[in-house]
Amino acid sequence: MFDFVRRHTRILQFILLLLIVPSFVVFGIQGYDQFSEGRDSVARVDGQDISRSEWDNAHRNQIERMRAQMPGIDVKMLDTPEVRQRVLEQLVDERVIFAAARDLHLTPTEQRLERLFKTDAQFEQLRNPDGSVRKELLAAQGMSSAMFAQRLSQDIAMSQVTSAIALSAFAPETVARAAVDAFYQRREVRVVRFDAREQLGKVQVTDADLQAYYDDAANARRFQSPESVTMEYLVLDLPSVERGISIAEDDLRKYYSENASRYEQAQERRARHILIKAEAGSPADVKAAARSKAEALLAEVKKNPAGFAELAKKSSEDPGSAPNGGDLDWFPRGAMVKPFEDTVFVMKKGEISGIVETDFGFHIIELTDLRGGERRSFESVRAEIEAEVRKSLAQKRYAEAAEQFSNLVEQEDTLEPVAAQLKLTLRRVERFTRAYRPAAQAEGAAVLANPKLAELAFLPDNLAGKHNSQATDIGGNQMVAVRVLEHQASRRQPLADVRDAVRAAVQQDKAARAARAEGEARLAKWKASAPPLAELPAAQTISRARSQDLPRPIVDAVLKASVDTLPAWIGVDLGQDGHAVVMIEKVQAADAADTGPIEQVRQQYAAMWAQAETEAYRAALRKRYKSEITAKARPAEEPAAAASK
Repeated sequence: MFDFVRRHTRILQFILLLLIVPSFVVFGIQGYDQFSEGRDSVARVDGQDISRSEWDNAHRNQIERMRAQMPGIDVKMLDTPEVRQRVLEQLVDERVIFAAARDLHLTPTEQRLERLFKTDAQFEQLRNPDGSVRKELLAAQGMSSAMFAQRLSQDIAMSQVTSAIALSAFAPETVARAAVDAFYQRREVRVVRFDAREQLGKVQVTDADLQAYYDDAANARRFQSPESVTMEYLVLDLPSVERGISIAEDDLRKYYSENASRYEQAQERRARHILIKAEAGSPADVKAAARSKAEALLAEVKKNPAGFAELAKKSSEDPGSAPNGGDLDWFPRGAMVKPFEDTVFVMKKGEISGIVETDFGFHIIELTDLRGGERRSFESVRAEIEAEVRKSLAQKRYAEAAEQFSNLVEQEDTLEPVAAQLKLTLRRVERFTRAYRPAAQAEGAAVLANPKLAELAFLPDNLAGKHNSQATDIGGNQMVAVRVLEHQASRRQPLADVRDAVRAAVQQDKAARAARAEGEARLAKWKASAPPLAELPAAQTISRARSQDLPRPIVDAVLKASVDTLPAWIGVDLGQDGHAVVMIEKVQAADAADTGPIEQVRQQYAAMWAQAETEAYRAALRKRYKSEITAKARPAEEPAAAASK
């Protein structure tokens, strides 16, 4: 139902994933009852503080979870003030619901937990065949069986707090239809745009304008340089471990001998055949007649083997090969049905088979040629073997190398001796920021773009100490250590450094104001005396499901506007893009193609109503448990500041 929902499935899924974060992700393995009393509090629920470090961990865990579910996602979409603030809201909601579950005594019994674990499909990957838990998988997530049971118990208890509210939602057909019809109402409009771009060449910008814009406190953040560091860093990965591995020639030859079959060229055969069809499942008399015919042809072939191709052209019932004298061209193992293949691959060149029965019927086969089966020489595959063995050994030795890397980084004052001892490349990066975006082709680009590197570089202890950081796993068999050489706090850049960016901003601002003034003047004129329709753009019919590619502010303004008197005139501020004047001519009922069948409408409306009631109940719980958010996520870096780096 709802074409709008179908067309925007990926967007809606993304939003839902941001709004519905499992308790597993938000709290970690310590459980809900171990609340931090950190001094840097960002929220408070039921007398317990939520610290900034918990907020940071929850945001980081959510990014990792989203990256695991959607590997191609742009992490920048998740590392924004809006998403961070939503994570904090979720953290507060989780704490509130946990407090309610505790007070309502909703903890499930051990018997229920065991039954759920053994029967619920979502735990199938965690179950052994006998129904017991796969401890090695839990261990990989840093959990014991007891931790998992506690987490599962907490999750079930919390789900019961709101599930009853959600399941109680009821939507009568008439109410659902009325609501959906109102939501998908269509309006016929004529839109006149006043584009700020058309005003850019007309506006004048003075030095006084630049200074005033730069001095305005509202614009100060736009010209802040981001906090940055100059640092050295080392990366330990599989390629670096491989470079330190030497392999004896005898070991390479031994590997070649033990895996000889891998270096043999695939065997291929070329054959021709005569087929008399008798498909599997054919009556016995049909099969008998086909076999008799094949035997007669085989006798004829034996009398004159050189005439095989001509006989195949005349008598074979395989339409694909018969015109070519039964020739099947070259084929490897696995290309033919098994009885046919088994026969061909034991024949000698020039040999003619007896009757071979397959699911297609009865075949007479002549092997015309064969090739392959030769082993490639050691010299021709030496480089391939060495690379393979080196990679295998590197994977086995990586854990040992990582431990050595960690110990050396901790023991040494700088990274130079670590690089020298492990034969690693010590790299340096200037003006590295939390949102550093290296060129894709830059050396070490993947590591520099990894958010875990930024987290490591900007840890307070690493900024202040000018010493080696701890060695940190950043995923993908990579460990990194950094040493901050210089730290530059965020500061306001001088006007001279950002003059071009300020000029562009002032020019755009003036152009937008000029477009808005022109649009407002035209709206006042047309309200007083409507122009001929021929002077206006063609009419368009829009709704929430069909925006006709109009900007969302225009669609929203049109659908919110009063239509007690038609035509209705409205002005729409498009911000820096300019202004729009809209004439609403007609109001039409919802299109059935948008709303869908009534049963689907009712179900969708009930789901929306359930969500609204659940949100209301959650808001009531927030008041009951005196929840308070005291921090805001740091705003994103403004474009002008970024452009001036």
